[in-house]
Amino acid sequence: EVQLVESGGGLVQAGGSLRLSCEISGYAFDEYPDYAIGWYRQAPGKEREGVACLSSRVESIYYADSVKGRFTFSTNNGKDTVYLQMNSVKPEDTAVYYCGIELNTVVTEKLLCRNAMDLWGKGTQVTVYS
Repeated sequence: EVQLVESGGGLVQAGGSLRLSCEISGYAFDEYPDYAIGWYRQAPGKEREGVACLSSRVESIYYADSVKGRFTFSTNNGKDTVYLQMNSVKPEDTAVYYCGIELNTVVTEKLLCRNAMDLWGKGTQVTVYS
């Protein structure tokens, strides 16, 4: 069973930094090399939006315009843990952040960060105060 568990959320002052982690278990990355992983967020009263996404078939990482230059998506060597480094955070970054994975699927660059993940974690709350 594939599971995703996010951690690292919390309360942070505007301009500060936070690092989110997502541990992915139960997925055989070597056996099923086609996948996409993404960080999404949902603020109160708003729809869930893609923040940063990668595909095993695409070299570049997609970032939403609102976080470009401030957030960095990275993985460990085994790809079973992904991170979202959040720098220069703003109050508008306040949201529940989710990690999602699209399994055994070829995701092209144009399809990155579309809301089609197969599985999601439970999310971690990030609150930015000014």
